[in-house]
Amino acid sequence: MKEDPVDRIVAQWRRERPDLDSSPMAIFGRIYRISRIMSDRVAAIYRAYGIGRGEFDVLATLRRAGAPYTLSPKEMTATLMLTSGGMTGRLDRLERAGLVTRAPDPDDRRALRIGLTPKGLEVIDKAVVAGLRPQHEALAVLPEDDRKRFSGLLRDLLGELERGEPECANDGGRQREHVPGSRE
Repeated sequence: MKEDPVDRIVAQWRRERPDLDSSPMAIFGRIYRISRIMSDRVAAIYRAYGIGRGEFDVLATLRRAGAPYTLSPKEMTATLMLTSGGMTGRLDRLERAGLVTRAPDPDDRRALRIGLTPKGLEVIDKAVVAGLRPQHEALAVLPEDDRKRFSGLLRDLLGELERGEPECANDGGRQREHVPGSRE
């Protein structure tokens, strides 16, 4: 097995602080680096479609809702764990780009529905396929059984960590959920 930069960091901590168990750094350091690399790759792809990660998330949420691809702002903020102000900014950008519409809710005239336009549907359908490509390429180094086991282990870890997280619309600026093309 080839040594990587994370191995060197952990070894340096072991040398300098042998009293510490720095082994978690080997896992979380790699998760962080993988996330950063893949996030940058996918963000570059989304830019080619005229959207950023935040706009992708809104479009993907509407797309996954199924036809007619509409949700209330409240449903969207709960799914995306954003403040209403954060959501408004994203919706403004997407509306100016012709990717979403805001329309009165037919069941509650005080409320709005956010919907994908035909152009928005086309953009999200293309962007999700393009964004998955580098993810498939990255995971191709692992056999299918290892990918399934790895996914299960990460699910268990994430579930345990999220059990202690407060349920709220604003997660301190963090978005827990970003698996490009999927929010659950």
